[in-house]
Amino acid sequence: MAIVNRLSVDGRDYFLPDPVTELKNEILNAIKQGGGYVNIPPLRGGPGIDILFSPGMPVTWTQIDVGDQGASAEDSGAVTDEFDV
Repeated sequence: MAIVNRLSVDGRDYFLPDPVTELKNEILNAIKQGGGYVNIPPLRGGPGIDILFSPGMPVTWTQIDVGDQGASAEDSGAVTDEFDV
């Protein structure tokens, strides 16, 4: 199983690979400093996106278990979440 992290910011979802500890710390620091840009890396290659985080901004983290691509959902017992990246 792979873990995919979903970061929801102001109604938009960003899907990120594990680990996200450093990114969480960067976001928290930006908010504590009164606001700042943080680069959100893409799930797959690319430059990512810079988001301006500020105090009071709704930010939610969710972890999603993604089943092995070689096995079907019935074989692995995994719950399949479909999303566009």
